[in-house]
Amino acid sequence: MSAGTLSFLGRAGTAVAQADSLGAQAADFIRDLSLQASDTLAAPGMSDDQRREEFRILLNAAFDVPLLGRFALGRYWQIATEEQRAEYMLLFEDSLVINYADRFRDYAGENLRVVQFRALPNDEALVTTDLPRQALTPIRLAWRVRREDNSFKVIDVIVEGASMAITQRDDYAATIQRSGGRVAALLTAMRDKNFPPPPPPPPPPANNYGGD
Repeated sequence: MSAGTLSFLGRAGTAVAQADSLGAQAADFIRDLSLQASDTLAAPGMSDDQRREEFRILLNAAFDVPLLGRFALGRYWQIATEEQRAEYMLLFEDSLVINYADRFRDYAGENLRVVQFRALPNDEALVTTDLPRQALTPIRLAWRVRREDNSFKVIDVIVEGASMAITQRDDYAATIQRSGGRVAALLTAMRDKNFPPPPPPPPPPANNYGGD
């Protein structure tokens, strides 16, 4: 066997080992994230406001929120003004916090079970997990993560085969298109959804003092 062949095999073996290491590290990251969510978000007696603030901290630590936000707005990011972009990013983060933190209200503390993992190009990995549910089929979740320095950030979650990032982008695009391509319409819809007005007060009791 030539020296060139040995060198090639050595480089190939190193690349495989590095890919395996990346995937294993990503799987450990998702396991730790699951445990942290269970410990902080499923605590008994936690109010909705407390749960949302805890989730906001976890979200910004573990997810690439700026990347997710820009991806969700898609091509409309280019036509949005600086003021619209700034408000959109605030509303986008709020929407993630409100929508997902409240789902932990009935979370029973089940931990994700890693099914498989594999490295992807560009320092990314895909970690496939099952979320057990009592008397129900587990939910299959796949986490796309990207390595940043010595840690990872989630850049997409695929739920039963559906990318949440792509689903969000399609929903936003549909809202903008229905308004003739106006980003302002999406911001209005996001404000209304994130912070709906309080319900009207109940009507006053009927005057029941008797008649003639």
